[in-house]
Amino acid sequence: MSTKPIVLRLGTVRYAQEAWKELEKVATVIVSESKNREEFIKDLQTKYSQVQHITRTFDSANETGLFDKELIQHLPKSLISISHNGAGYDQISAPELIERKIQLSNVPEIVDNATADNHVFLLLGALRNFGHGRQNLLAGEWPSKGNASGAPIGHDPQGKVVGIVGLGGIGRTILKRLQPFGFEKFIYHNRNRLPEDLEGGAEYVSLDELLSTSDIISINIPLSPKTKHFFNEEKFSKMKKGVVIVNTARGGVIDETAFIKYLTNGTVRSAGLDVLENEPNVNKELISLPNVLALPHMGTHTVETVKAMEEHVVKNVENVIKTGKVISLVPEHKNIDFTK
Repeated sequence: MSTKPIVLRLGTVRYAQEAWKELEKVATVIVSESKNREEFIKDLQTKYSQVQHITRTFDSANETGLFDKELIQHLPKSLISISHNGAGYDQISAPELIERKIQLSNVPEIVDNATADNHVFLLLGALRNFGHGRQNLLAGEWPSKGNASGAPIGHDPQGKVVGIVGLGGIGRTILKRLQPFGFEKFIYHNRNRLPEDLEGGAEYVSLDELLSTSDIISINIPLSPKTKHFFNEEKFSKMKKGVVIVNTARGGVIDETAFIKYLTNGTVRSAGLDVLENEPNVNKELISLPNVLALPHMGTHTVETVKAMEEHVVKNVENVIKTGKVISLVPEHKNIDFTK
């Protein structure tokens, strides 16, 4: 048996091959061959039974399913850490891992710039009705439908209030990206007010005030049992008529049934979406609406960001091997004693 710690890799590596080669100097790397959840659970008890560290990608859930209570119960006793390649880790039950004394890391900050750039693109596109115009253009309705192929006339940033729900790392980067465009005011709501030096000039308000006064609502909250369908019938009913909604966080924070209702009754004038609740099995009714500009989850879809994310996953594994601790513990795991 190898004296090196064993790392089980779930999912593909696109650009960080050199980093993985370096890791192989201090660890034995096994690439998962499990084809489905049932086979993966069986393999955890057999050929993966001595694994000490697991790395995973978002897409690896297609083979393993969610790292929920059921699966976590089958993880080998030898397992020390799980390093997830992504900022959002809603596919993994962090509390269940605490009970097993298994550390969970994610990839924060590295995703901020690419996600914010995507958010700004969607925000401006929704504000200007670019999605509607493109849809009509592809349908051959220009010039038959007149100017801009019949798309409703859009709006400029001037005079508009942007309400940011979730002024964390990504939210603050979005704020910085938007400030030069000339919006009138930025307001935000978090569970708690941030220190003034982190607010970036945005004003802290109650959620109800944000919903009722924002011309544009920027959604940047993680998905958890507490935030699932956070934006629901009640929240939409409190919004200013004609609001623009942009979501690059997680699709599940929006109740899509209620969303469609308010997109079609005029309360929500338009939306820019990079995430959808059941992606990749998307709600066709939602994405087909002319006032919805939707993308297939492309927030971090750049060579530079993907490579940096993959390399950070390797750094988490290297660090836990050398020091016993991953670099970027998820918030729920901070201040927890993981000694076995």
